[in-house]
Amino acid sequence: MESFFSFILYPVSAILWFWHKVFGSVLGEDNGFAWALAVFFLVFTLRVVLLKPAISQMRAGRKMAKFAPQIQKLREKYKNDRQRMAQEMQKLQSEHGVNPLGGCLPALLQIPVFLSLFHVLRNFHPGAQSNFIFDKAGVDSFINASIFGAKLSNWITQPADQLALFGTDRTSMMIVGIPLMLIASVATFFTMRLSVKKQTDAAMANPQSAVMAKFMMYIAPIGAIISGWFLPIAVLLYWLANNVWTLGQQHFLTKKIDREQEAEKAKEIEAKKSAPRPKPGQKPVRQDAKDGEEETASTATTATATSDKPAKSNNGQRPGGKSNVKKNRPGKTAASAKKGKKRR
Repeated sequence: MESFFSFILYPVSAILWFWHKVFGSVLGEDNGFAWALAVFFLVFTLRVVLLKPAISQMRAGRKMAKFAPQIQKLREKYKNDRQRMAQEMQKLQSEHGVNPLGGCLPALLQIPVFLSLFHVLRNFHPGAQSNFIFDKAGVDSFINASIFGAKLSNWITQPADQLALFGTDRTSMMIVGIPLMLIASVATFFTMRLSVKKQTDAAMANPQSAVMAKFMMYIAPIGAIISGWFLPIAVLLYWLANNVWTLGQQHFLTKKIDREQEAEKAKEIEAKKSAPRPKPGQKPVRQDAKDGEEETASTATTATATSDKPAKSNNGQRPGGKSNVKKNRPGKTAASAKKGKKRR
């Protein structure tokens, strides 16, 4: 774990160290609320960095919702050919400028951060000389910090002898841990509910997606309560801060994207109003038909100009004169042949 996530373990611990120095200078180095605020602002710092990908994710989701009916048609058309379906969907996404992986990027980037924070918090234990950026004084400060008697690096289901080693007990851990689990669970529910509510009918046209979205809306909060019994208090603080930030961010970004879409619609309406319209009672002329009429008129003008010039026949006579050449009249020849047969 340490060797695999070493590229992010040190930055995460450095951000936590920085914010602890900021709040510790005001509240005290060993104050539990100073450490809790350091964890909160660690989350806020990382989420600010991921704000731009989050905006791209929401815009991509809105674009996907626009051509969701086309995706549904492709699924019905190529339901027996998954390879062709994937190719057509990829082509459709490229035409609309949508990257499906872009929607997963913010969530994927949070996974190593969460694991790194969990690993850093687990390394705060009595007797440790250092913990990445933290020296021995920083490790001792974290171990001595508590919130209403609950230690930040311990969890509720931890054995009693280990809790006693940190100077706490299960009752104190439950008094702090259970409310954190419940608040995190409620924040998770409302976050997912807002996300599902903003999905359009076209985006929810796939019954499987609709069922899965509603299923996760209730399962994720339950998962927050269950996993809270096995996570350190500091990780519960991280989870709570992350869910509260996500709820506020979705509310803010949803309004921002809505304003952008309203502005685009207003531009489209203005463009339609400014476009030239046919007069009342006049049949609208298509552009290709108009081009054809112009071409026909041009050809007729050329033909008229050509016919105005006097032309000579092959025998040197003008068009108005008589010609000695016998005209070939197929109809008259056929009538003469028929009359000859009757005489015979």
